[in-house]
Amino acid sequence: MQSVEPALARLAALAESEPVATLARVFADAGHELALVGGPVRDAFLGRPVTDLDFTTDATPDRILALVEPVASATWDVGRQFGTIAARVHGEQVEITTYRSDVYDGETRKPEVAFGSSLADDLVRRDFTVNAMAFRLPSRELVDDGGGVEDLLAERLATPQAATTSFRDDPLRMMRGARFSAQLGFTVSDEVREAMTALAGSIENISAERVREELVKTLSTDDPVPGIRLLVDTGIAELVLPELPAMRLEIDEHHHHKDVYEHSLTVLTQAIQYEHERHPGDSPDVVLRIAALLHDIGKPATRKLEPGGVVSFHHHDLVGAKLAKKRLRALRFDNDTIAAVTKLIELHLRFFGYTDGAWTDSAVRRYVRDAGDQLERLHELTRSDVTTRNRRKADRLAFAYDDLEDRVAALSEQEQLDAIRPDLTGDDIMRILDIRPGREVGEAYRFLLEARMDEGPLDPDDAEARLRAWWAAR
Repeated sequence: MQSVEPALARLAALAESEPVATLARVFADAGHELALVGGPVRDAFLGRPVTDLDFTTDATPDRILALVEPVASATWDVGRQFGTIAARVHGEQVEITTYRSDVYDGETRKPEVAFGSSLADDLVRRDFTVNAMAFRLPSRELVDDGGGVEDLLAERLATPQAATTSFRDDPLRMMRGARFSAQLGFTVSDEVREAMTALAGSIENISAERVREELVKTLSTDDPVPGIRLLVDTGIAELVLPELPAMRLEIDEHHHHKDVYEHSLTVLTQAIQYEHERHPGDSPDVVLRIAALLHDIGKPATRKLEPGGVVSFHHHDLVGAKLAKKRLRALRFDNDTIAAVTKLIELHLRFFGYTDGAWTDSAVRRYVRDAGDQLERLHELTRSDVTTRNRRKADRLAFAYDDLEDRVAALSEQEQLDAIRPDLTGDDIMRILDIRPGREVGEAYRFLLEARMDEGPLDPDDAEARLRAWWAAR
């Protein structure tokens, strides 16, 4: 972390920027308090880019809106019930929130929002001390009643009030602790860890949508593994993603095999590395990361101890795809994400047959067809799934996958693999066979598609002859 003096200088420079200076003047002239709060103050101390301008004030939401509208090019009041007004000021989007306190009653999944009048009371209700610092405007006074600077220096996540009180007020803060642990590289205090463990069950008071959002934010960090470990170790994952801790298989005394949980975390880490290497600068690929984390969740249900010290997991790919689909639905993921993740899990073992014997061009075409628009992610997931410490084996698998990708590229250039279709259309089939739309057209279409997969593009006359012969032999 940066020292205090450069951080204060950075905050002072931020206070001089047009959007911040404008809002400071408007609120001061109207007799209201205003302070930068939370993320921008924390990130100024960490030397991170300040990407969000969050403010807090004693003004009510209606008053905020009235003050901001004359200086804003646009305003949004979608968070008005929670005290938040968003606006665009001098080209920057800002959020201004009335001092408040959110309390859960332990039964419903929605917080009770109460507005306050004190900055100190507002800060103490925030999740962690590193997010409970404020920079008063226009006086440029740092407010740090909870010891946030000290915790930043110690790279520690602690709560402004007793951790049990904080997490009872909003159980989602426990998951935010995991996210910040991953995002900032901080460790949680002993008190926070103990409270997370003791109150893990209260996460069930939080809606699936908000839980999903925190999981996605955690997975979107550069290194999600510390956050995931914290969720598993405190028992929270048992309630929000139980398939994950279930992978911590006990290693049998005689049947030795990898710890599937640790393997999955390694695959996730490697998938992120491939993501950065192959698509530098792109946004985090959450679909790939979910698939990497969950690709082996079918193993506990399919684990079988074989004679001779062998452990098998037959069909864990198919079982895992079904489990992932069920879990992602429960977490209210969108249908596209669910379909993509389940397809990747279902196909993640397909490549390993490539090293057992040379694939025909037909097999390569089927690999591409079955992967569809998930082919690039499947490349990355499959490569990431190699976690063996045997360098010779790892090199052999890497070489084999290089060869497969080269063959996919060559065939794609020749045959447009990403748009494989039979050599005759449905209209052609009905005209040639003199049949009407129905099941028989579909059967003929699939026959021609298989011929296309096996042999590549066919001449139209040859395709028609094949079709007539198939029809005659039915």
